[in-house]
Amino acid sequence: MSSPPRGDLAAQLEPVVQEAVEAIGFDLELLDVHQAGRRRLVKVVVDAEHGIGLDEVAQASRAVAAALDEVDHLMAGPYTLEVTSPGAERPLTRPRHWRRAKLRLVKVKQPDAVEWFGRVGQADDDGVVLLVKGELRRVEYRTIERAVVEIEFKPAPNSELSILEPGQHEDTPEDTAEDSAEGAEEDAADDQEGPTTPKEESR
Repeated sequence: MSSPPRGDLAAQLEPVVQEAVEAIGFDLELLDVHQAGRRRLVKVVVDAEHGIGLDEVAQASRAVAAALDEVDHLMAGPYTLEVTSPGAERPLTRPRHWRRAKLRLVKVKQPDAVEWFGRVGQADDDGVVLLVKGELRRVEYRTIERAVVEIEFKPAPNSELSILEPGQHEDTPEDTAEDSAEGAEEDAADDQEGPTTPKEESR
């Protein structure tokens, strides 16, 4: 029996893989099936509410492999399974992505606008509150062309966190000094410029 076309195969596998992933408390972010030489490559991207590490990826890999074994008639040939977590550059495209990115710094691109940075606050199904240059701004998802989490090499300033979560964070002298220095740098600039896991092969 011949196997389904690649697009149809992914569509048939998606509910199987999604059920296996959700059964262990994870979300299926992506399922991709394509030919890689004589074998098929089944790529699965999973995530969880509080992020996902190597142990969780390995757990998801075992669950997906077991689920695919139950429908091996759909594969009709050898395949390689690759289960990974979302990369740091994964765009924020769904409300749950924004909820998981709470308090993280993001770079946002809107149509007909330059890219800008904000720190993520409360997010719902329609939009998100972002802290932009000390002010809270609500942005609807439909107005966002692209948004990605920025990698930070030091903790977020408590002065920013206390605005997003009042009463839960206290400013430290270091925060105050850093904010003053950053503010001075921004003012000076304004004056100058003007206003993955190892692959598992089927047996």
